[in-house]
Amino acid sequence: MPEQELLNVWDFERAAAQTLDPGALGYFAGGAGDEQTLTENVAAFARIKLRPRVLVDVSEVTTTTELLGHRLSMPILVAPMAYQRLAHLDGERALAGAAARAGTVFCLSTLATVGIGEIAQAAPDGARWFQLYVFTDRAITRELLAEAVDSGYSAVLLTVDLPRSGRRERDLRSRIAVPPGVASFERARRATTPLPPHEAVSLLAQNVTWRDIEWIAEETGLPVLVKGLLTAEDAALAVEHGAAGVVVSNHGGRQLDGVPASIEALPEVAEAVAGRVPVLMDGGIRRGTDVVKALALGAQAVLAGRAVLWGLAVDGADGAARVLELLKDELELALALLGCCAPGDVTRTHVTLP
Repeated sequence: MPEQELLNVWDFERAAAQTLDPGALGYFAGGAGDEQTLTENVAAFARIKLRPRVLVDVSEVTTTTELLGHRLSMPILVAPMAYQRLAHLDGERALAGAAARAGTVFCLSTLATVGIGEIAQAAPDGARWFQLYVFTDRAITRELLAEAVDSGYSAVLLTVDLPRSGRRERDLRSRIAVPPGVASFERARRATTPLPPHEAVSLLAQNVTWRDIEWIAEETGLPVLVKGLLTAEDAALAVEHGAAGVVVSNHGGRQLDGVPASIEALPEVAEAVAGRVPVLMDGGIRRGTDVVKALALGAQAVLAGRAVLWGLAVDGADGAARVLELLKDELELALALLGCCAPGDVTRTHVTLP
């Protein structure tokens, strides 16, 4: 598809589907079980209606925002995603560079196909957070955290919704294997032979508890955000145990099928947090209007995953940068048409729930 025809995220997704190997496409596009939650992550946004206010001076609109000490060009971060070299040879390096060009945060997965320090070299001026899975061997976890601190990562995203891998039947059918170069797995296994993603997850700890938030904060001296919450109860516990932020997420519909869409769970989490720490969300972000709906329901920012990855698959760093630019432009237009001059102006009164 010619670049001039790639006008939105859906265009990039279709182009990526023509580019990617079927196994890789299934891995990135698929979800758990019957993929009900995967589908709902997108569909739920369509049920939320916007309530624009008119006769507001929107001659100067900005998408910039502040988040945990970062001045960002937009309240859209690049979500952590595993095995990005399955999408493009430059993988995480390219996506980190695109995020830096866009002026936003890149989140590196524990299951990256490059080393933690390599991202600092690829995008030295970019803001970066490290997404953490705790390994059964806690010594490996300490090594990863120490490397993140030494490489200038400014926060840790502790993912808490993967004590076991969800049943992702597309991967089982394709028999896709973890690509080489996942340093964390190679350390844990002391081997480089390939294995299926669901078996690789068996190397991760199943005994992670709320106390680990405090342990990680002590190990690193960095703010720790808890990623993978869907309930008010867990949001309250996260704050009680020192979380610097929470991320409402169902893992892109890849874990427990049948849970609510992230945007549906956002209001109760935001209410429980009550402004004590930032609330973020991921899952289903495809348009700038999705971002303003999340802001209206209590998020300070969102994380975009698949949307940006389709850009990576199509044209490496340039493709990912183009998707981020599209989302930013759509967000700016949505703000203006909503009658808001900045992300912080969006309130609950700007949406109607089904």
